[in-house]
Amino acid sequence: MEKVNILGTGSAMVTKCYNTCFTISNGNEHFLVDTGGGNTILTNLEKLNIDINKIHHVFISHKHNDHITGIIWIIRAVAQAMINGNYDGNLTIYSHQNNIEAINIIADLLLEKKFLKYIGDRIIFSEISDGCNVNILDWNVNFFDIKSTKQLQFGFTTMLKNNKKLTFLGDEPYKEELFKYANEADYLFHEAFCLYSQKEIFKPYEKHHATVKDASINATKLNVKNLVLYHTEDKNIEKRKELYMKEGIEFFTGNILVPDDLEVIEL
Repeated sequence: MEKVNILGTGSAMVTKCYNTCFTISNGNEHFLVDTGGGNTILTNLEKLNIDINKIHHVFISHKHNDHITGIIWIIRAVAQAMINGNYDGNLTIYSHQNNIEAINIIADLLLEKKFLKYIGDRIIFSEISDGCNVNILDWNVNFFDIKSTKQLQFGFTTMLKNNKKLTFLGDEPYKEELFKYANEADYLFHEAFCLYSQKEIFKPYEKHHATVKDASINATKLNVKNLVLYHTEDKNIEKRKELYMKEGIEFFTGNILVPDDLEVIEL
């Protein structure tokens, strides 16, 4: 069964939830998308009963600390499992070269040699480029440059086994150059930093982010079936679902999902 396990839903400076990351799962195997900013990644994997031995593929979208630094804890956990003889096969980390260099530097600074020795041996980096295709858990994953205004960042699209299209746009708004990747997606993962009605409070445009209204308008233009809103502020956390869906349905008639941390989306 294919599903998404939501590990975190928040933007960089949240304290009431974890930074945005999730797995796309195919049976007992999991493709991890970003890792958040700390070892809460391990806590939330455990809470969702996801064994580190069942993660063999990780994608890091870009070099912001709320997306990349959790990878050090994943590397450490996987390496420890390898040391203990509890990890089958290799771990592959997909990212662009700038991220790979950063991960290697951070790992070299923070991890012991007994963990580092697995990097390049059984913990392997796979450099991605704009438009490249990679087979991950029997899905053809098509990575693309999201045309970030801040720094190089990648998203991806894939066709699931149930013939549904899933597109992840990273943590910046949809851009017209990405039409072919996002058009008619069954599931579109689009960041929504805050409500449009609260844009003067949270200043999303200054941070190169979108509002719920913006994401919903984009989903309508793209004829999307399910719009997944994530990478949000956390000041409205208790009423986030209600508030975001109320604003979203004004501009999008499809299904709007506003997941909480540890929520599971059946695909």
